[in-house]
Amino acid sequence: MDTLAIVILNYNGQPFLAKFLPTVLANADGHPVYVADSASSDSSVSFLKANFPAVRIIELPRNDGYAGGYNLALEHIRTHFGGATYYVLPNSDIEVTPGWLSPVLDLLKANPNIAACQPKIRSYNQRDLFEHAGAAGGYVDWLGYVFCRGRIFATFETDLGQYDDNRQVFWATGACLFMRADVFHQTGGFDGSFFAHMEEIDWCWRIQRLGYEVWACGQSTVYHVGGGTLHKSNPHKTFLNYRNSLFMLYKNWPADGRLWPKIMLRLVLDGASSILFLKVGQWRDVWAIIRAHFAFYGSLPRLHSQRNTLKAQQTKEVSLFPHSIVWKYFAEGKKTFKEM
Repeated sequence: MDTLAIVILNYNGQPFLAKFLPTVLANADGHPVYVADSASSDSSVSFLKANFPAVRIIELPRNDGYAGGYNLALEHIRTHFGGATYYVLPNSDIEVTPGWLSPVLDLLKANPNIAACQPKIRSYNQRDLFEHAGAAGGYVDWLGYVFCRGRIFATFETDLGQYDDNRQVFWATGACLFMRADVFHQTGGFDGSFFAHMEEIDWCWRIQRLGYEVWACGQSTVYHVGGGTLHKSNPHKTFLNYRNSLFMLYKNWPADGRLWPKIMLRLVLDGASSILFLKVGQWRDVWAIIRAHFAFYGSLPRLHSQRNTLKAQQTKEVSLFPHSIVWKYFAEGKKTFKEM
């Protein structure tokens, strides 16, 4: 069994593989590098075979998104390659740096209770700034809205070393997610119904309910392009983010009798947020929010079953950020994590 498997999920990302895979291989520290291809229609697989013989290629039968794709790929590694103690899942548009692996692995090895971890995520194009997808570790507020140290809504902090510590957080980003392999498989992996976006946050919430911890490692840094597979301006991304946020909240919110009041308030706030899209003429995003709500209603029987199962398995209560990040940011004008 390998100590670490570096696993990149790819879908029609041949240009990103050409650009960033060499740095991953150069800084793999002897660990195997896998590319799991989700039935790409471009030349990704032939390109890999011709140019990167050291890469272990997994050809998946279809595109099941981030969640389903990694579920299939990591199970394949376990059953066909002998598995690994840890996985790291860098996006195909991640530029790694020398020494990026050791600090995170040292942290995981020192504390067996840490099941997920991330490095600092900085912007590839504005290299001093934290990047949208994860920044320096994430949190979830009491209404299920997510935010990060270093990035809250449209405010991106400059990395001045303020988050160079190792710290327990609520979620670690899927853009470059380190995880303990046995915990991933024990928990059934990601929820495939999410397809993409927030599946890692849902998984981090679930593993904390089982008593594990999630951390951010400030001694490791990578750079992320962002939107490599699905750009932020794509209405389908809006749909996935709004729908999956509701999925996650319904599945995991504590059984304290306040679930439905929170869901109803979220639905109202989601509706209000559509006004921002209307102001700039993004009608397709407004329709995406409406579709996300109806998709949530249609999934309630399955979500209710999942909620009951997770409740029966839970061994620990999990605390959320006790305030509304929306109110803090837009009403109180608090734009950085330190101000929160």
